Amino acid sequence: MSTDTAPAAPRTTPGSGSVAAPGPEAPRRPRLAGRAPARPAPAAAVHSVSAATATLLGLVGLGALLHEPVLIPPLAASAALVHCAPALPLAQPRSVVVGHLLGAAAGYAVAAAASGSAWAAAVAAGVTLALTTLARTPHSPACATAVVVVLQAPAPGRFVPLLLGSTVLLVLTAFAASRVRRAAPKYPAYWW
Repeated sequence: MSTDTAPAAPRTTPGSGSVAAPGPEAPRRPRLAGRAPARPAPAAAVHSVSAATATLLGLVGLGALLHEPVLIPPLAASAALVHCAPALPLAQPRSVVVGHLLGAAAGYAVAAAASGSAWAAAVAAGVTLALTTLARTPHSPACATAVVVVLQAPAPGRFVPLLLGSTVLLVLTAFAASRVRRAAPKYPAYWW
């Protein structure tokens, strides 16, 4: 086995002349530093946050025109994923659109079988997680969609088309926003 680095030289303990075990000379990081991702460049952060906010404002405006609440909390989480972490499998169009539809289906199914309690909402979220895993469409905000359906019981004839349209709009705005700034990562990594 070969490596590109030379072995570290043994270290001496100051004042004692004894040799300590070899090890890296890099400064120690604080315990709480962890392995968090690097802070994005200011231009990248402004771009992704602005694009996500504009998308969410667009959903609010669309809801005002339709006199329907189009912006639901899970869609805000989806907007954060597609605009701020566009390479993740959770952010890909297949996961966003199909994931939310599976979450709504699970929510309606559990609500039909059980009352609209917090217990039923928790089961619906678990069922959604299982369905999205099996369908290879991981999208954690979809679990929240199932919870919304169970706890708020929106009419499926209005809610599902609005949900579908909103998720498609999220994906399309992320696609467009990734083409506006030259250095931005291109979204999506894959469509289906």
